[in-house]
Amino acid sequence: MPKQLVVIGGGAAGFFCAVNAARLDPSLRVMIIEKTSKLLAKVRVSGGGRCNVTHDCRDLAEMARKYPRGNHFVKKMFHHFFTPDTIAWFAARNVTLKTEEDGRMFPVSNSSQTIIDCLIKEANSYGVEVRMNQEAQEIVTRDNKFLLRMKSGQEIQADFVCVACGGYPKSSMFEWLLKTGHHIEPPVPSLFTFNLPGNPITALMGIAVPDAIVKVTGSRLSERGPVLITHWGLSGPAILRLSAWGARDFQQRDYRFSISIHWVAALSESSIRQSILELRSGAGSQKVMQKNKFGLPQRLWEFQCQQSGINEHMRWADLPAREQNRLVKMLTNQEFQVEGKTTFREEFVTAGGIRLSEIEASTMQSKIVPGLFFAGEIIDVDGITGGFNFQHAWSGGFIAAKVIASQSGPA
Repeated sequence: MPKQLVVIGGGAAGFFCAVNAARLDPSLRVMIIEKTSKLLAKVRVSGGGRCNVTHDCRDLAEMARKYPRGNHFVKKMFHHFFTPDTIAWFAARNVTLKTEEDGRMFPVSNSSQTIIDCLIKEANSYGVEVRMNQEAQEIVTRDNKFLLRMKSGQEIQADFVCVACGGYPKSSMFEWLLKTGHHIEPPVPSLFTFNLPGNPITALMGIAVPDAIVKVTGSRLSERGPVLITHWGLSGPAILRLSAWGARDFQQRDYRFSISIHWVAALSESSIRQSILELRSGAGSQKVMQKNKFGLPQRLWEFQCQQSGINEHMRWADLPAREQNRLVKMLTNQEFQVEGKTTFREEFVTAGGIRLSEIEASTMQSKIVPGLFFAGEIIDVDGITGGFNFQHAWSGGFIAAKVIASQSGPA
């Protein structure tokens, strides 16, 4: 009888495990079970529908530092399947990736459908069976085999199981996996936006500043990068990265904390003061609101002026010292009180999951239950925004597939 691999989860890690295992051992029967009616849901919505496949970082140690939790674990993983391997894998299937200025990599088509079509075509080519609307509720080990009990009452037998069902927002949802003898790190949200209820800056929703520094008051947490103003608060890469690094700390604070923003990251406070002095002497007759020398979006500049007590008629030559100091503070150290978060159900990442000490990084196999593998967000690894979570998924899925194929042997 041919041996069977059942992959629990039809996302990036699950599909990558399934298609590679089926390719590496054609005698292996491979099945994906997905509890929803959607396959590769996060692939579809990632990067605004373009799919941020990976990040063009070729330095293994540097890449590992992009994971707030699990950095040592992924460093070991990446020795077996890394960014260049991901690029080559897709290129071999006529999917070319391009690199953007910030290092993020997308398909040249700018469509996540390209990645989805590639993976589904691969699954079809190697006879991977996909069962939708099937939710696993229990994994039972019996005579060196597995029995998967479904919510529907159906039972599926397997020689190998790879759990790649994504992250769970609540600890109670891990119960069926805890019964296998594993432990978890409690889940908390990561990659979320900061809510600023009632703050007047939300009237500027849609405005983006490409280079700002955001600091969390009373901590060492600081990130530099784009910031987006939304109708509920602040988002953008700098904010999302902060949310990842501070995920557990922010949860303990009930998502209530203070931040400060330096809106002109390229200039120090002293440089900004010097620029204002030059404006006062060289452009004194011009109105402050109309002379935006700092490259900020005009609406944001006008807002900063208003918040500093500067009206639309005030000239640079007439700018009082008190208002000038307020303006400098607004530009370099504007404070906000964060009260709550916003997560996107299909895009956000969960910190926490199966304890890493119970998984072998070079195989993705459980140290407790032989033949049981884990890949993707279900384990206690999460990266910052920028393609790092997908790279973790591809790496884990491939490593598990390779090991399973080597253990399954000929039929």
